[in-house]
Amino acid sequence: MHPPTTPSRTPLRRVSQGSLFRLSRSGAYPNAPHGLGFLQPAMAEFLDETENLHNNVEGMRQLSDSLSTFNETFASFLHIMTMNALTTDWPRQPNAESFHLAKRRAEEEAIAALEALKAKEEAAARAKMVSEASNLNDQTGIADGTIANDGTNRSKAGETSTAGAKAAVKRVVKGKKPKMTAKEKRERGMELEKVICNLPLEFRGSDPTLRKQIESVIEGIWDTPNKTVKLPELIKPPELNQARVNKCLIALVNKKFVVKENSTGTVLYRWNG
Repeated sequence: MHPPTTPSRTPLRRVSQGSLFRLSRSGAYPNAPHGLGFLQPAMAEFLDETENLHNNVEGMRQLSDSLSTFNETFASFLHIMTMNALTTDWPRQPNAESFHLAKRRAEEEAIAALEALKAKEEAAARAKMVSEASNLNDQTGIADGTIANDGTNRSKAGETSTAGAKAAVKRVVKGKKPKMTAKEKRERGMELEKVICNLPLEFRGSDPTLRKQIESVIEGIWDTPNKTVKLPELIKPPELNQARVNKCLIALVNKKFVVKENSTGTVLYRWNG
């Protein structure tokens, strides 16, 4: 009597369920030498399964090779994109300094609009005062009005000439720049931005301090007579020392915005636009 067999817990194929021991005792292949005929179908099926396993492993290897090739190609693509992003300049790309400039221009335009409104109100008040004075002169009589008008005109002319002389003296003494309108400020800002966009990257916002310094140098050249200036006239310590001014002028000369002249023995920098 044979010992009881343990039932299989996994779905097995026919050969495994029959087991080699049962095949060897079945007597199905009596002509096989030494009773080994039962191994022929088992080995044939084993060979088939081995070939299937080999084909599956080969497919996995080809899939692995394809993934390796794709990973290498995609990594090269990402590397090229990164290098392109690091080496390509975007002159129109806004940065923190651009927003700061836009905010400053908006504030300047608001101040200019407020000043224009105040000037309009003052002109209306002066016109009202002149109208009231004219009505008063008409009531006092033609002769008196004429004399009063002559005296008033002379006094106004004298005050105007005196005020003009004082203003001229103040301009000469203090050396202040003439006040620009909002339109002139806007046009100058656009022209300044156009010039800076053609300068090297370090002047276009990577260093905000250097950008402010190049703006001061350009505006200093524009505000001088004939747009010609000496280097010491642009120095404004401590923020704008001689080394910084010289660096800004070199950049402007290299881009042909400024021409360096030395014909008179003195080095002059003339704006060439």
